[in-house]
Amino acid sequence: MEPFPSSKVFFFDQYRLDRRGGGLFRDGKDGDLIQVSLGSRALDVLTLLLERCGELVAKDEIFAAVWPKQPVEDSNLTVQIAALRRVLDKGRPSGSCIQTVSGYGYRLVVPVIRHSTSTDALALPDKPSIAVLPFHNLSGDPEQQYFVDGMVEEIITALSRIRWLFVIASNSSFAYSGQAVDVKQVGRELGVRYVLEGSVRKSGNRVRITGQLIDTESGTHLWADRFDGSLEDIFELQDKVALSVAGVIEPALQAAEVQRASRRPVTDLTAYDLYLRAVGPRASVTREGIVEALALFEQAIAVDRHYGPALAGAANCYMRLVADGWTDEPEISRRRAIENARQALQDARNDPAVLVNGAFVLAQLGEDIEVMVSIVERALTLNASFARGWFVSGALRLWAGQFELAVAHLEISLRLSPRERIGPVLLYIGMAHFFGRRFEEAASKFLLDIQDRPYRPRPYQYLAACYAHMGRIDDARDVIARLRTITALVVPDELPLRSPEHREMLLSGLQLAISEVA
Repeated sequence: MEPFPSSKVFFFDQYRLDRRGGGLFRDGKDGDLIQVSLGSRALDVLTLLLERCGELVAKDEIFAAVWPKQPVEDSNLTVQIAALRRVLDKGRPSGSCIQTVSGYGYRLVVPVIRHSTSTDALALPDKPSIAVLPFHNLSGDPEQQYFVDGMVEEIITALSRIRWLFVIASNSSFAYSGQAVDVKQVGRELGVRYVLEGSVRKSGNRVRITGQLIDTESGTHLWADRFDGSLEDIFELQDKVALSVAGVIEPALQAAEVQRASRRPVTDLTAYDLYLRAVGPRASVTREGIVEALALFEQAIAVDRHYGPALAGAANCYMRLVADGWTDEPEISRRRAIENARQALQDARNDPAVLVNGAFVLAQLGEDIEVMVSIVERALTLNASFARGWFVSGALRLWAGQFELAVAHLEISLRLSPRERIGPVLLYIGMAHFFGRRFEEAASKFLLDIQDRPYRPRPYQYLAACYAHMGRIDDARDVIARLRTITALVVPDELPLRSPEHREMLLSGLQLAISEVA
């Protein structure tokens, strides 16, 4: 029987001790592992010091563990410590990594990472969890390893800004460097539901980064993409890729979490699960979907009355019912939207999503636009890769009449989340063109938004007004007829536009279109 457990691998400085895998290894210049020659007794001593890293280990304890039931002189231990120091202290600027406490024992004074290889799985945290594994350097150039590792560090940092996501620190995920890994095993060992892995390939001055997101329970690939760039400014490229990866992964992770929540028994739903179940119906942007989502958000609030995401979600649903004319009690819905949004901001705890969604509702319902802009700016400071945040920032800038800045922020949102729409981005870009009297560009955006969201009234209202201002009265009349099949509220009561000129521009176009229908 082994005197020490073989189910752990220890990482410290440039070394890896793996008793099960063959001993002590050192990182080579080309990324390979180089085995270090040490006797079994020295390895036993090192294992004990690693197990008790930072603690003072008495000589008697070392003798009992390394030479059980054997009479041994102190000189034998001294020889093993000397052998360890010859190897481990090589290249250290000063001092030894093994500290001697005269007359008592020894202490290991380097940071140590323990990586369990046992079959015991760590419990998953109470929120979605992810580990970013070291990316593979496929360029054949060991000098690029620093760039690859820096890229992963930046991605971990960007993901860490997603408040609802539990991200494993790099010193744990980097323990898998140079290994062929089984993502299911990684999930068990690190206690994570998702793993992001990838590779970097360099060709000349160009680099291609690929990544894929994997569910560790099923092994299913949830997302994969690639990013190309120039090595002229390495740090700028790292930042760009990190933001892009974090931006596209967030909606992919949320979609996976929604699917997971839908499979849970109804009797076992937490506030978080109820919130996730509401995400899908709300995204449908139909009256039925909004009502269904609102019921789920309110159930989540009943479970936890300070749960910010559900409060902001409920506020958004009430606001949507008012804005789209889907409620028989607009004043009650309006009041509840404002109450929920304010409570969400109070309970946000620096959660960018809650800050953004709460500010969006309050700005839509007429509260101080500059205050709401500052709240959204704070959220983007907390998480610069938050696509929804850039969308809301664009919307608020639009309502404030800052059209160029609005389009710039909306386009950032599209770049960060090109596949998963996090709001009616095309509608708002079309609105910016509309108020700039670029009617052809505006109409094309409104038509695309209608194609994506055919049951939402707002793009029909703007398209009808746009056609009317262009003199395309027959087309405006057809749009109004389609609009009336969706809602009785042809002329919106709630307009977040702060400029009377812009409000008049929309309303006059609508009145012209309506008069032609009557």
